[in-house]
Amino acid sequence: MKLAFLYHPVKNLEESLEFYRETLGFEEAWREGEHTVALKLPNSDIQLLIENDELEFSAGGVFLVDSVDAFFRENNDKLEFVKEPVDIPPGRYAIYKDNSGNHLRIIDFSKQK
Repeated sequence: MKLAFLYHPVKNLEESLEFYRETLGFEEAWREGEHTVALKLPNSDIQLLIENDELEFSAGGVFLVDSVDAFFRENNDKLEFVKEPVDIPPGRYAIYKDNSGNHLRIIDFSKQK
């Protein structure tokens, strides 16, 4: 498991994008549709992913795994998944909680192989 993104759900994507670019100096790395933008963090390989989706889940890390489905199968009985594996453009995605209620996201890039 490797940290791929920091995830922040936002209420208004364009206002948030302006804040992160203009106030904090982040640069846009890429977009997915009208609801997801990745930003380059200065002096880091990690990107900040802002999205006007999943507002009910807290901000947190998005961790790259080899296979979301395998991780889910191996851990479903010991982790509380709040979003079971789903397709997303680059691969598969799921969300589970840690023992303090923080949301941890996992992703794979299986569609890019």
